[in-house]
Amino acid sequence: EPTKETRRDVKDSCNESSRRDQTLSNHAQMSWKTSMNMEAPTNVTIKGILATLMATIDEEKKHMLISLGMGDPTAYSCFTTNTAVQDSVIQTLESLKFNGYSPTVGLLQTRKAIAEYLSVNLPYKLLEDDVYITAGCTQAIEVAISILARPNANILVPRPGFPIYELCAAFRNVEIRHFDLLPEKGWEVDLEAVDALTDQNTVAIVIINPGNPCGNVYSYQHLKKIAETAKKHKILVIADEVYGHLAFGENPFVPMGVFGSMVPVLTLGLTVGLKNWVRITFAAEPSSLEEALDRIKSFYHRHSHQQNVQTNPL
Repeated sequence: EPTKETRRDVKDSCNESSRRDQTLSNHAQMSWKTSMNMEAPTNVTIKGILATLMATIDEEKKHMLISLGMGDPTAYSCFTTNTAVQDSVIQTLESLKFNGYSPTVGLLQTRKAIAEYLSVNLPYKLLEDDVYITAGCTQAIEVAISILARPNANILVPRPGFPIYELCAAFRNVEIRHFDLLPEKGWEVDLEAVDALTDQNTVAIVIINPGNPCGNVYSYQHLKKIAETAKKHKILVIADEVYGHLAFGENPFVPMGVFGSMVPVLTLGLTVGLKNWVRITFAAEPSSLEEALDRIKSFYHRHSHQQNVQTNPL
């Protein structure tokens, strides 16, 4: 038989539940001064589609599955992080020197190392100030679009392509305009369509190379034509090169930054098992990038200041 204390606990729990239900009911009946961007959360993401498909699988049938949904080579045993990298991470953690907040733009030694690594494939040398560290390429895309966002701005994005661009643009009220990739030409960019889509409000064109999801790798000649088209329209090239070092076809991978002397290029990239980054390659005429660079610096300095205030309140 329940004790007096047990009955009292049950009664208190019921009363608390009743009060909570009443509070929720009151909230539902009131008109709160809040609203949300319905366009952004209703965009379908590849992760959502993959989760829906995986939920329908009958695990008891033991069928072999090859996931084509997410581009994460490290999820499979044939792709592993180099042991030297793992040892370095362990040593860094054990040193107790990097347990605090890092600069918003990334640690100086990290940016130096990335600049040296990337400069190997470029006809010029990058400096640490050309590199910004982000928490994955998704954040890099968010930062890039937020910097370029202005009233009536639009960005040209390939179709088929990577859906995260549409999602990030929706949050910033940036219009997405799709240009087709041509399957009969190895999924090359339809440059005539790019010419037709571009207007005075176009701020950038996204080039995914190697292609996601098509897997194509653009030739030097085609990338040069893209750079020439971007220069003609005076727009920035956002070069998504996440799979730059996973290209095994006939065409060797050529970084878009090779054409940095022709057109401003903002490159998103990663190496398997390591950090992601945003790097900026400068055009030959830095004056054309002055406003964009000022906005980038202002963005990072502002967020760095906010971090310091939140961490060390007066």
